[in-house]
Amino acid sequence: MPVNFIGYIGFVDTSEIHAAVRERAIDRDYVEAAAKAQEAGGFDRVLIPFGSTSPESLIVAAHAAAHTSRLGFLIAHRPGFTAPTIAARQLATLDALSGGRMAVHIITGGADEEMARDGDESTKSVRYARTDDYLTVLRQEWTAAQPFDHDGPFYRVRQGFSAIKPTNLPVFFGGSSDEAIEVSGRHADVYALWGETQAQVREVVARVRHAALRHNRRPGFSLSLRPVVADTEEAAWKKAGEIVERVRDLRATAGVRTEGHAPVNAGSQRLLDTAAQGYRVDKCLWTGLAAVGGAQGNSTGLVGTPDQVADAMLDYYDLGIDHFLIRGFEPLADSIVYGRELLPRVRALVAARDVQPNAAVA
Repeated sequence: MPVNFIGYIGFVDTSEIHAAVRERAIDRDYVEAAAKAQEAGGFDRVLIPFGSTSPESLIVAAHAAAHTSRLGFLIAHRPGFTAPTIAARQLATLDALSGGRMAVHIITGGADEEMARDGDESTKSVRYARTDDYLTVLRQEWTAAQPFDHDGPFYRVRQGFSAIKPTNLPVFFGGSSDEAIEVSGRHADVYALWGETQAQVREVVARVRHAALRHNRRPGFSLSLRPVVADTEEAAWKKAGEIVERVRDLRATAGVRTEGHAPVNAGSQRLLDTAAQGYRVDKCLWTGLAAVGGAQGNSTGLVGTPDQVADAMLDYYDLGIDHFLIRGFEPLADSIVYGRELLPRVRALVAARDVQPNAAVA
């Protein structure tokens, strides 16, 4: 099966290793440069993130698409704030104007305090139920040949219809809770999970496949990682250690404490449970950032030479991972390194594996 690479475009060229001092919320020059660099580097898509205080992901994707010709975009979108009929038409319109380069990553929302910033005080279970209803309407807008009615627990639509339809606009979906797995089984074209151990990934892939099979669906799987590469294994792990110390120092200076505190979502708790086994797990899975940062988001990686990291990624491919979402700590510079050193190696390994499928370990 083909392997897909998803990069990342934040809004400024910064990450956890940089002091949180920003002159602006968005850097147009960086957005344009990051899009062009990742297109040139062979990435299939880039993720545009979403946050309750950040610039709007759909608009940033539109701007980046105007400065590229082949690169695809994965737009993080939180359901419940825009009517699903309108969101469906917005996404389909942007997909048409970009030449079919859009996908959407549904972010249901885990932290109550972040949701409250946008005026939402619903509970987690209610949010997943709402997302289920939301995606049902979204799909109908994209596929219905005639006006439709919808009576759901959250949305009622009368004679809904969209004149513009996407030809193929994949829905990505994540979440480790039981509610999330059930919703993903009904709706996800690609299920997204964070970088976990091979045993954990095998388990989650099986759970999602089981949930999807009840709806006659076979989703793909995306794994999010923060690769740390260097010319030697020793140098790569030294770099990873320096990242941990840098993040720990910055958080201490800012008075932020997350070590020892339980996270609010199941996925982050799984990452912390893995980090408790040590900062190095399996071949080269690195959990140091997750440990010092409270496993907030994409915070585990693979560490080593490009060959070692590519080999570890092949192990995940053998478990069913066909998308890798990778981003670094110097976002623009690291994306260039990944495009030059990592993507070609993984693609070559996958091509060889597909010729000899019996060599797979899964």
